[in-house]
Amino acid sequence: MEKIRDTWNANLYDSKHSFVSMYGESLIELLAPQKGEKILDLGCGTGDLAKQLSDYGSEITGVDQSEKMIEQARSKYPTIKFMVQDATKLVFHHEFDAVFSNAALHWIKQPKQALTCIYTGLKQGGRFVAEFGGKDNVKAISDELIHQIEAEGFTFNMEQFPWFFPSIAEYSSLMEQAGFRVTFAQHFDRPTPLDGESAIKNWIKMFGSSMLAGVPESKKAGIIAKVENNLKEVLYRDGRWIGDYKRIRVIGYKE
Repeated sequence: MEKIRDTWNANLYDSKHSFVSMYGESLIELLAPQKGEKILDLGCGTGDLAKQLSDYGSEITGVDQSEKMIEQARSKYPTIKFMVQDATKLVFHHEFDAVFSNAALHWIKQPKQALTCIYTGLKQGGRFVAEFGGKDNVKAISDELIHQIEAEGFTFNMEQFPWFFPSIAEYSSLMEQAGFRVTFAQHFDRPTPLDGESAIKNWIKMFGSSMLAGVPESKKAGIIAKVENNLKEVLYRDGRWIGDYKRIRVIGYKE
């Protein structure tokens, strides 16, 4: 199978999008990691939350599909075990007391395979605690981007849409099919301040670049500028950009 191009910019992620791990801190409270527990941080990015988990005395393994992210995580936190792995092809069997995932599962468009791998990786009685983008997450941004791509005369194919944003009914059902007992599921608005005046441009570059696949380089900046302009009245408040984030949180147990 063709290797997916690693388009992540780990430095941009750390400098302009640190909110990703900041919001994950309250998810750690939901996980309530215990000393000596073996925990898998799935989609660990550049390792900030893995480090916080290890500070609780848990034994952490961080995995991410991006080699650039893992490289950065290893250089920041050399004492933690980090590995490049695809969430739909995890190699763990009954190893972990918990699987933790923050802001990663919406990138996985084969949720059944990922949930099966997570379930297999857990010990009996182990828990899965996750937060990720839910139904209508960043809808204003993505709708406007699609609108501007099409207004320029290009066809937008939904296969280019990089995310899976389910409802809690849909995701809980997938968890149950994988074998989990779902004990908690929540879908909530979380307006998210984005960093700087160029926040929308940076956000599209960091997270939405695949939506512009097939658009010539010479046209991209113009399209993004129109997106930014049209979103100003919707997402710009009190001198800063606010992303229209909607999140899902779930807890499931392997019984």
